[in-house]
Amino acid sequence: MSIASPCVVSLTWRLEDTQGHLIDELTEPTEFFFGGDDLLAKVEEAIAGQDVGFEASLHLEPEHAFGDYDPGLVCFEQRSLFPTELEPGMQFDGLPEGSATQGMPADAIYTVTEVYPSHVVLDGNHPLAGIALRLHLKVRDVREATDDEIEARSVGEPVFTVLNTAPPGSRMH
Repeated sequence: MSIASPCVVSLTWRLEDTQGHLIDELTEPTEFFFGGDDLLAKVEEAIAGQDVGFEASLHLEPEHAFGDYDPGLVCFEQRSLFPTELEPGMQFDGLPEGSATQGMPADAIYTVTEVYPSHVVLDGNHPLAGIALRLHLKVRDVREATDDEIEARSVGEPVFTVLNTAPPGSRMH
């Protein structure tokens, strides 16, 4: 079966920055909905029409991956709005209840970048925003999508946002 929308593809990959530093590696095949919300557009473009066994090495500029870094998505919040156990790298869905920050996206994933006694620095950028990437991928399987997958335009939570780990108690994406 060739890759065509809608279908589900199983991929393995190695994701690096342009200096060759490993960012993420999928050694076990992972399923993605092709023609929906699971894959970056440049990845879909590369694998469209291909079959099991296809391999590609892609160079992704920030605008084709996770966007440019926006310093306007960095804000300060009162330390008292957060749990006692708080470390850089933890991530939260949206700003904390009681936030006084105006103009920040309510639905962003915010990463704690610094913790001070009186305040916390939050960054609403994707951790890979502003970074050019190299992705080597291999198509391991292709199957028809189920009706539920077609309706959801996904096989689950997108893996392209799961690229680092966070301490227990935080919300990881």
